[in-house]
Amino acid sequence: MQKYSIFSLIKNALAYHEGWEKVWRSPEPKSEYDVVIIGGGGHGLATAFYLAKEHGITNVAVIEKGWLGGGNTGRNTTIIRSNYLWDESAAMYEKSLQLYEGLSQELNFNIMLSQRGVLNLAHNLSDLREIERRVSANRLNGIDSEILNTQEIKEFVPIINDSPNSRYPVLGGSLQRRAGTARHDAVAWGFARGADTRGVDIIQQCEVTGIRQSRGKVTGVETTKGLIKAKKVGVVVAGHSSMLADMAGFRLPVNSYPLQALVSEPVKPVLDTVVMSNTVHVYVSQSDKGEMVLGAGIDGAHGYTQRGSLHVIEGQLGALCELFPIFSRLRMMRQWGGIVDTCPDASPIVGKTPIGGLFINCGWGTGGFKGTPGSGWAFAHTLATGEPHELNAPFNLDRFTTGALIDEHGAAAVAH
Repeated sequence: MQKYSIFSLIKNALAYHEGWEKVWRSPEPKSEYDVVIIGGGGHGLATAFYLAKEHGITNVAVIEKGWLGGGNTGRNTTIIRSNYLWDESAAMYEKSLQLYEGLSQELNFNIMLSQRGVLNLAHNLSDLREIERRVSANRLNGIDSEILNTQEIKEFVPIINDSPNSRYPVLGGSLQRRAGTARHDAVAWGFARGADTRGVDIIQQCEVTGIRQSRGKVTGVETTKGLIKAKKVGVVVAGHSSMLADMAGFRLPVNSYPLQALVSEPVKPVLDTVVMSNTVHVYVSQSDKGEMVLGAGIDGAHGYTQRGSLHVIEGQLGALCELFPIFSRLRMMRQWGGIVDTCPDASPIVGKTPIGGLFINCGWGTGGFKGTPGSGWAFAHTLATGEPHELNAPFNLDRFTTGALIDEHGAAAVAH
Protein backbone atom coordinates (compact mmCIF):
# COMPACT_ATOMS: atom_id res chain seq x y z
CA MET A 1 0.00 0.00 0.00
CA GLN A 2 1.34 3.42 -0.95
CA LYS A 3 2.32 5.59 2.01
CA TYR A 4 1.82 9.34 2.23
CA SER A 5 3.54 11.88 4.46
CA ILE A 6 1.59 14.59 6.23
CA PHE A 7 2.98 17.08 3.71
CA SER A 8 1.76 15.10 0.69
CA LEU A 9 -1.68 14.78 2.27
CA ILE A 10 -1.85 18.55 2.78
CA LYS A 11 -0.63 19.11 -0.78
CA ASN A 12 -3.30 16.82 -2.21
CA ALA A 13 -5.97 18.38 -0.01
CA LEU A 14 -5.19 21.80 -1.46
CA ALA A 15 -4.87 20.59 -5.07
CA TYR A 16 -8.62 20.20 -5.65
CA HIS A 17 -8.05 16.68 -7.06
CA GLU A 18 -5.68 18.01 -9.74
CA GLY A 19 -2.87 15.56 -10.39
CA TRP A 20 -4.51 12.76 -8.39
CA GLU A 21 -4.06 9.26 -9.73
CA LYS A 22 -7.18 8.13 -11.60
CA VAL A 23 -9.06 5.21 -10.08
CA TRP A 24 -9.80 3.87 -13.57
CA ARG A 25 -8.80 4.81 -17.10
CA SER A 26 -10.97 6.73 -19.57
CA PRO A 27 -9.87 5.28 -22.92
CA GLU A 28 -11.26 5.88 -26.36
CA PRO A 29 -13.16 2.84 -27.63
CA LYS A 30 -11.39 0.30 -29.80
CA SER A 31 -12.98 -0.72 -33.08
CA GLU A 32 -13.85 -4.22 -31.82
CA TYR A 33 -14.22 -6.15 -28.56
CA ASP A 34 -15.07 -9.71 -27.63
CA VAL A 35 -17.86 -8.42 -25.37
CA VAL A 36 -19.57 -5.05 -25.12
CA ILE A 37 -21.64 -4.34 -22.02
CA ILE A 38 -24.16 -1.52 -22.36
CA GLY A 39 -24.67 0.17 -19.00
CA GLY A 40 -22.10 1.38 -16.48
CA GLY A 41 -24.11 0.83 -13.33
CA GLY A 42 -23.47 -1.73 -10.63
CA HIS A 43 -24.74 -4.73 -12.58
CA GLY A 44 -22.83 -3.86 -15.76
CA LEU A 45 -19.58 -3.18 -13.92
CA ALA A 46 -19.98 -6.35 -11.84
CA THR A 47 -20.50 -8.34 -15.04
CA ALA A 48 -17.31 -6.92 -16.53
CA PHE A 49 -15.35 -7.61 -13.34
CA TYR A 50 -16.45 -11.25 -13.13
CA LEU A 51 -15.92 -11.77 -16.87
CA ALA A 52 -12.29 -10.83 -16.34
CA LYS A 53 -11.78 -12.46 -12.96
CA GLU A 54 -13.71 -15.72 -13.34
CA HIS A 55 -13.48 -16.33 -17.10
CA GLY A 56 -10.31 -14.53 -18.21
CA ILE A 57 -12.20 -12.44 -20.79
CA THR A 58 -10.60 -9.01 -20.70
CA ASN A 59 -11.22 -7.66 -24.20
CA VAL A 60 -14.37 -6.06 -22.85
CA ALA A 61 -15.88 -2.58 -23.05
CA VAL A 62 -18.44 -1.13 -20.64
CA ILE A 63 -20.33 1.66 -22.40
CA GLU A 64 -22.13 4.26 -20.31
CA LYS A 65 -24.07 7.20 -21.77
CA GLY A 66 -23.46 9.30 -18.64
CA TRP A 67 -21.10 8.68 -15.76
CA LEU A 68 -20.50 5.52 -13.75
CA GLY A 69 -23.15 4.91 -11.10
CA GLY A 70 -25.14 7.93 -12.25
CA GLY A 71 -28.34 5.97 -12.77
CA ASN A 72 -30.19 3.73 -10.36
CA THR A 73 -26.99 2.57 -8.66
CA GLY A 74 -26.63 6.01 -7.11
CA ARG A 75 -30.38 6.52 -6.61
CA ASN A 76 -31.38 3.67 -4.33
CA THR A 77 -31.57 3.27 -0.57
CA THR A 78 -28.64 0.82 -0.24
CA ILE A 79 -30.56 -2.11 1.31
CA ILE A 80 -29.28 -5.67 0.84
CA ARG A 81 -31.01 -8.89 1.90
CA SER A 82 -31.77 -12.40 0.66
CA ASN A 83 -34.99 -13.34 2.49
CA TYR A 84 -37.07 -13.92 -0.66
CA LEU A 85 -39.88 -16.45 -0.83
CA TRP A 86 -39.28 -18.64 -3.86
CA ASP A 87 -36.32 -21.00 -4.24
CA GLU A 88 -35.11 -19.35 -7.45
CA SER A 89 -35.05 -15.86 -5.95
CA ALA A 90 -33.59 -17.03 -2.65
CA ALA A 91 -30.69 -18.73 -4.44
CA MET A 92 -29.85 -15.67 -6.53
CA TYR A 93 -30.09 -13.14 -3.70
CA GLU A 94 -28.26 -15.39 -1.23
CA LYS A 95 -25.38 -15.73 -3.70
CA SER A 96 -25.37 -11.96 -3.95
CA LEU A 97 -25.35 -11.50 -0.17
CA GLN A 98 -22.50 -13.99 0.19
CA LEU A 99 -20.49 -12.07 -2.39
CA TYR A 100 -21.29 -8.80 -0.60
CA GLU A 101 -19.89 -10.25 2.61
CA GLY A 102 -16.45 -10.62 1.02
CA LEU A 103 -16.62 -7.81 -1.51
CA SER A 104 -14.53 -5.19 0.31
CA GLN A 105 -11.65 -7.64 0.57
CA GLU A 106 -12.08 -8.98 -2.97
CA LEU A 107 -12.12 -5.49 -4.51
CA ASN A 108 -9.71 -3.95 -1.98
CA PHE A 109 -12.27 -1.17 -1.74
CA ASN A 110 -14.37 -0.43 1.34
CA ILE A 111 -18.03 -0.77 0.35
CA MET A 112 -19.04 0.09 3.94
CA LEU A 113 -21.06 -3.11 4.41
CA SER A 114 -23.21 -2.87 7.54
CA GLN A 115 -24.98 -6.11 8.43
CA ARG A 116 -27.34 -4.40 10.84
CA GLY A 117 -30.32 -6.62 10.03
CA VAL A 118 -33.56 -6.05 8.14
CA LEU A 119 -36.81 -6.19 10.13
CA ASN A 120 -40.15 -6.77 8.37
CA LEU A 121 -43.17 -5.84 10.49
CA ALA A 122 -46.55 -7.57 10.75
CA HIS A 123 -49.66 -5.52 11.62
CA ASN A 124 -52.48 -8.02 11.07
CA LEU A 125 -53.19 -11.73 10.85
CA SER A 126 -52.49 -11.84 7.12
CA ASP A 127 -49.05 -10.24 7.66
CA LEU A 128 -48.21 -12.80 10.36
CA ARG A 129 -49.14 -15.72 8.13
CA GLU A 130 -47.13 -14.35 5.22
CA ILE A 131 -44.10 -13.79 7.44
CA GLU A 132 -44.32 -17.30 8.89
CA ARG A 133 -44.48 -18.74 5.39
CA ARG A 134 -41.48 -16.76 4.19
CA VAL A 135 -39.36 -17.49 7.26
CA SER A 136 -40.06 -21.21 6.84
CA ALA A 137 -39.11 -21.03 3.15
CA ASN A 138 -35.92 -19.14 4.02
CA ARG A 139 -34.87 -21.73 6.58
CA LEU A 140 -35.48 -24.56 4.11
CA ASN A 141 -33.10 -22.77 1.74
CA GLY A 142 -30.45 -22.33 4.44
CA ILE A 143 -31.04 -18.59 4.75
CA ASP A 144 -31.01 -17.00 8.20
CA SER A 145 -34.43 -15.73 9.22
CA GLU A 146 -36.36 -15.62 12.47
CA ILE A 147 -39.72 -14.50 13.86
CA LEU A 148 -39.94 -11.87 16.61
CA ASN A 149 -42.93 -11.04 18.77
CA THR A 150 -43.89 -7.50 19.75
CA GLN A 151 -41.78 -7.47 22.91
CA GLU A 152 -38.70 -8.76 21.07
CA ILE A 153 -39.16 -6.10 18.39
CA LYS A 154 -39.39 -3.39 21.06
CA GLU A 155 -36.15 -4.66 22.61
CA PHE A 156 -34.47 -4.71 19.19
CA VAL A 157 -35.83 -1.26 18.16
CA PRO A 158 -36.59 0.68 21.38
CA ILE A 159 -37.90 3.79 19.61
CA ILE A 160 -40.65 1.97 17.68
CA ASN A 161 -44.30 2.65 18.50
CA ASP A 162 -45.56 -0.61 20.03
CA SER A 163 -48.82 0.73 21.45
CA PRO A 164 -51.72 -1.73 21.00
CA ASN A 165 -53.98 1.28 20.47
CA SER A 166 -52.16 2.60 17.40
CA ARG A 167 -53.87 2.51 14.03
CA TYR A 168 -51.65 -0.37 12.87
CA PRO A 169 -50.32 -2.10 15.99
CA VAL A 170 -47.09 -4.08 15.64
CA LEU A 171 -48.02 -7.75 16.15
CA GLY A 172 -44.66 -9.26 15.27
CA GLY A 173 -42.14 -9.44 12.47
CA SER A 174 -39.32 -11.29 10.77
CA LEU A 175 -35.62 -10.51 11.06
CA GLN A 176 -32.70 -11.38 8.82
CA ARG A 177 -29.62 -10.47 10.84
CA ARG A 178 -27.11 -10.86 7.99
CA ALA A 179 -28.99 -8.32 5.89
CA GLY A 180 -28.33 -4.58 6.09
CA THR A 181 -26.87 -1.85 3.93
CA ALA A 182 -23.81 -1.03 1.81
CA ARG A 183 -22.51 2.16 0.24
CA HIS A 184 -24.01 2.19 -3.26
CA ASP A 185 -21.48 4.36 -5.10
CA ALA A 186 -18.60 2.53 -3.42
CA VAL A 187 -19.92 -0.73 -4.89
CA ALA A 188 -19.89 0.80 -8.38
CA TRP A 189 -16.45 2.37 -7.91
CA GLY A 190 -14.98 -0.82 -6.49
CA PHE A 191 -16.21 -2.93 -9.40
CA ALA A 192 -15.06 -0.26 -11.87
CA ARG A 193 -11.53 -0.20 -10.46
CA GLY A 194 -11.42 -3.99 -10.28
CA ALA A 195 -12.53 -4.36 -13.90
CA ASP A 196 -10.19 -1.62 -15.13
CA THR A 197 -7.22 -3.22 -13.34
CA ARG A 198 -7.92 -6.43 -15.28
CA GLY A 199 -7.91 -4.63 -18.63
CA VAL A 200 -11.59 -3.79 -19.18
CA ASP A 201 -12.21 -0.50 -21.04
CA ILE A 202 -14.74 1.72 -19.27
CA ILE A 203 -16.10 4.28 -21.73
CA GLN A 204 -18.23 7.07 -20.30
CA GLN A 205 -20.26 9.76 -22.08
CA CYS A 206 -20.90 7.32 -24.91
CA GLU A 207 -24.55 6.68 -25.79
CA VAL A 208 -25.69 3.65 -27.76
CA THR A 209 -27.88 4.69 -30.69
CA GLY A 210 -28.34 1.36 -32.44
CA ILE A 211 -27.62 -2.37 -32.34
CA ARG A 212 -26.09 -3.85 -35.50
CA GLN A 213 -27.23 -7.30 -36.62
CA SER A 214 -26.56 -9.68 -39.49
CA ARG A 215 -28.47 -12.90 -40.19
CA GLY A 216 -30.11 -12.90 -36.78
CA LYS A 217 -26.91 -12.30 -34.82
CA VAL A 218 -25.51 -9.19 -33.19
CA THR A 219 -22.38 -7.72 -34.78
CA GLY A 220 -21.87 -4.55 -32.76
CA VAL A 221 -23.33 -1.34 -31.44
CA GLU A 222 -23.65 2.11 -32.93
CA THR A 223 -22.66 4.86 -30.50
CA THR A 224 -22.07 8.58 -30.37
CA LYS A 225 -18.35 7.67 -30.58
CA GLY A 226 -18.80 5.53 -33.68
CA LEU A 227 -19.44 1.88 -34.48
CA ILE A 228 -18.03 -0.65 -32.02
CA LYS A 229 -18.00 -4.25 -33.26
CA ALA A 230 -18.54 -7.11 -30.86
CA LYS A 231 -19.18 -10.84 -30.94
CA LYS A 232 -21.41 -10.61 -27.87
CA VAL A 233 -23.39 -7.72 -26.37
CA GLY A 234 -24.91 -7.57 -22.89
CA VAL A 235 -27.65 -5.03 -22.19
CA VAL A 236 -27.71 -3.91 -18.53
CA VAL A 237 -29.55 -0.58 -18.51
CA ALA A 238 -31.98 -0.47 -15.60
CA GLY A 239 -34.82 1.91 -16.34
CA HIS A 240 -34.37 1.88 -20.12
CA SER A 241 -34.24 -1.82 -20.98
CA SER A 242 -37.34 -1.74 -23.18
CA MET A 243 -35.83 1.08 -25.24
CA LEU A 244 -32.68 -0.94 -25.98
CA ALA A 245 -34.78 -4.01 -26.80
CA ASP A 246 -36.76 -1.87 -29.24
CA MET A 247 -33.49 -0.93 -30.95
CA ALA A 248 -32.79 -4.63 -31.41
CA GLY A 249 -36.27 -5.31 -32.75
CA PHE A 250 -38.00 -7.25 -29.99
CA ARG A 251 -40.30 -6.41 -27.08
CA LEU A 252 -39.85 -6.98 -23.39
CA PRO A 253 -42.61 -7.63 -20.80
CA VAL A 254 -41.23 -4.73 -18.78
CA ASN A 255 -42.77 -1.51 -17.48
CA SER A 256 -40.78 1.44 -16.13
CA TYR A 257 -41.85 3.37 -13.03
CA PRO A 258 -40.35 6.11 -10.86
CA LEU A 259 -39.34 5.03 -7.37
CA GLN A 260 -38.92 7.86 -4.88
CA ALA A 261 -36.89 8.18 -1.70
CA LEU A 262 -35.80 10.92 0.67
CA VAL A 263 -33.45 11.64 3.55
CA SER A 264 -33.89 13.73 6.67
CA GLU A 265 -31.47 16.07 8.33
CA PRO A 266 -28.75 14.16 10.22
CA VAL A 267 -29.26 13.29 13.90
CA LYS A 268 -27.37 11.25 16.46
CA PRO A 269 -27.57 7.45 16.09
CA VAL A 270 -31.00 6.18 17.16
CA LEU A 271 -31.78 3.39 14.66
CA ASP A 272 -29.27 0.61 14.06
CA THR A 273 -31.31 -1.62 11.76
CA VAL A 274 -33.55 -1.41 8.68
CA VAL A 275 -37.30 -1.39 9.40
CA MET A 276 -39.90 -2.21 6.74
CA SER A 277 -43.68 -2.24 6.87
CA ASN A 278 -45.90 -3.24 3.96
CA THR A 279 -49.09 -2.22 5.75
CA VAL A 280 -47.99 1.21 6.96
CA HIS A 281 -46.01 1.37 3.71
CA VAL A 282 -42.60 2.75 4.50
CA TYR A 283 -39.07 1.54 5.10
CA VAL A 284 -36.36 3.41 6.98
CA SER A 285 -32.73 3.11 8.01
CA GLN A 286 -30.17 5.55 9.37
CA SER A 287 -27.09 6.33 7.31
CA ASP A 288 -23.56 6.59 8.63
CA LYS A 289 -23.97 10.39 8.43
CA GLY A 290 -27.05 10.27 10.65
CA GLU A 291 -29.71 10.87 8.00
CA MET A 292 -32.93 8.89 8.02
CA VAL A 293 -33.18 7.23 4.61
CA LEU A 294 -36.73 6.26 3.70
CA GLY A 295 -38.95 5.29 0.85
CA ALA A 296 -42.09 3.37 -0.06
CA GLY A 297 -43.51 1.73 -3.18
CA ILE A 298 -43.21 2.62 -6.84
CA ASP A 299 -45.36 5.35 -8.39
CA GLY A 300 -48.78 4.38 -9.65
CA ALA A 301 -48.13 5.49 -13.24
CA HIS A 302 -45.46 4.62 -15.77
CA GLY A 303 -42.73 7.18 -16.32
CA TYR A 304 -39.06 8.00 -16.64
CA THR A 305 -38.91 10.96 -14.30
CA GLN A 306 -36.21 11.22 -11.63
CA ARG A 307 -37.98 13.95 -9.70
CA GLY A 308 -40.13 13.63 -6.61
CA SER A 309 -43.77 14.49 -6.03
CA LEU A 310 -45.44 15.98 -2.97
CA HIS A 311 -48.14 13.34 -2.42
CA VAL A 312 -45.51 10.58 -2.25
CA ILE A 313 -43.49 12.56 0.30
CA GLU A 314 -46.62 13.13 2.41
CA GLY A 315 -47.46 9.44 2.38
CA GLN A 316 -43.94 8.37 3.35
CA LEU A 317 -43.67 10.88 6.18
CA GLY A 318 -47.12 10.03 7.53
CA ALA A 319 -46.22 6.33 7.61
CA LEU A 320 -42.86 7.08 9.23
CA CYS A 321 -44.47 9.06 12.06
CA GLU A 322 -47.00 6.25 12.56
CA LEU A 323 -44.16 3.85 13.39
CA PHE A 324 -41.77 6.34 14.98
CA PRO A 325 -43.51 9.36 16.57
CA ILE A 326 -40.06 10.48 17.74
CA PHE A 327 -39.26 11.44 14.12
CA SER A 328 -42.18 13.86 13.75
CA ARG A 329 -40.00 16.94 14.24
CA LEU A 330 -37.33 15.91 11.73
CA ARG A 331 -36.87 18.10 8.67
CA MET A 332 -36.50 16.66 5.20
CA MET A 333 -33.16 17.45 3.59
CA ARG A 334 -33.46 16.14 0.01
CA GLN A 335 -35.62 13.88 -2.12
CA TRP A 336 -35.10 12.09 -5.42
CA GLY A 337 -36.42 9.43 -7.77
CA GLY A 338 -34.97 6.54 -9.73
CA ILE A 339 -36.37 4.54 -12.66
CA VAL A 340 -37.12 0.87 -12.14
CA ASP A 341 -37.95 -1.78 -14.73
CA THR A 342 -40.54 -4.22 -13.43
CA CYS A 343 -41.72 -7.54 -14.85
CA PRO A 344 -45.22 -8.99 -14.36
CA ASP A 345 -43.93 -11.44 -11.72
CA ALA A 346 -41.64 -8.94 -9.92
CA SER A 347 -38.56 -11.00 -10.85
CA PRO A 348 -35.74 -10.12 -13.26
CA ILE A 349 -34.84 -11.33 -16.75
CA VAL A 350 -31.23 -12.53 -16.98
CA GLY A 351 -30.30 -14.48 -20.09
CA LYS A 352 -30.67 -14.83 -23.83
CA THR A 353 -32.75 -12.76 -26.24
CA PRO A 354 -34.21 -13.70 -29.66
CA ILE A 355 -31.06 -12.16 -31.22
CA GLY A 356 -28.01 -14.41 -31.34
CA GLY A 357 -25.13 -13.08 -29.22
CA LEU A 358 -27.36 -10.47 -27.56
CA PHE A 359 -28.04 -11.02 -23.85
CA ILE A 360 -30.09 -8.99 -21.42
CA ASN A 361 -30.11 -8.36 -17.67
CA CYS A 362 -33.12 -6.29 -16.62
CA GLY A 363 -36.42 -6.17 -14.77
CA TRP A 364 -34.97 -6.21 -11.25
CA GLY A 365 -37.61 -3.75 -10.17
CA THR A 366 -36.71 -2.49 -6.72
CA GLY A 367 -34.33 -5.38 -5.95
CA GLY A 368 -31.51 -4.28 -8.22
CA PHE A 369 -28.93 -3.03 -5.75
CA LYS A 370 -29.16 -6.01 -3.42
CA GLY A 371 -28.73 -8.33 -6.39
CA THR A 372 -25.72 -6.55 -7.88
CA PRO A 373 -22.82 -8.98 -7.22
CA GLY A 374 -24.86 -12.15 -7.79
CA SER A 375 -26.39 -10.73 -10.95
CA GLY A 376 -22.99 -9.76 -12.36
CA TRP A 377 -21.49 -13.13 -11.41
CA ALA A 378 -24.25 -15.14 -13.11
CA PHE A 379 -24.55 -12.85 -16.14
CA ALA A 380 -20.79 -13.04 -16.70
CA HIS A 381 -21.11 -16.83 -16.87
CA THR A 382 -23.91 -16.45 -19.43
CA LEU A 383 -21.89 -14.08 -21.62
CA ALA A 384 -18.75 -16.21 -21.36
CA THR A 385 -20.37 -19.56 -22.15
CA GLY A 386 -23.40 -18.53 -24.17
CA GLU A 387 -25.64 -20.42 -21.76
CA PRO A 388 -27.19 -19.39 -18.41
CA HIS A 389 -25.82 -20.54 -15.08
CA GLU A 390 -28.20 -22.61 -12.96
CA LEU A 391 -28.71 -19.52 -10.79
CA ASN A 392 -30.14 -17.39 -13.58
CA ALA A 393 -31.59 -20.14 -15.78
CA PRO A 394 -35.09 -19.75 -14.22
CA PHE A 395 -35.03 -16.01 -14.97
CA ASN A 396 -35.24 -16.49 -18.72
CA LEU A 397 -37.38 -14.47 -21.11
CA ASP A 398 -39.29 -17.57 -22.24
CA ARG A 399 -41.01 -17.96 -18.86
CA PHE A 400 -43.58 -15.38 -19.92
CA THR A 401 -44.77 -17.73 -22.67
CA THR A 402 -44.36 -21.02 -20.78
CA GLY A 403 -46.01 -19.71 -17.61
CA ALA A 404 -43.10 -20.68 -15.32
CA LEU A 405 -43.30 -17.36 -13.46
CA ILE A 406 -41.49 -16.51 -10.21
CA ASP A 407 -44.00 -14.37 -8.36
CA GLU A 408 -42.14 -12.27 -5.78
CA HIS A 409 -44.65 -9.47 -5.30
CA GLY A 410 -45.09 -10.27 -1.62
CA ALA A 411 -41.40 -10.58 -0.79
CA ALA A 412 -40.64 -7.31 -2.58
CA ALA A 413 -41.68 -5.70 0.73
CA VAL A 414 -42.64 -2.04 0.29
CA ALA A 415 -40.66 -1.94 -2.94
CA HIS A 416 -37.55 -3.26 -1.22
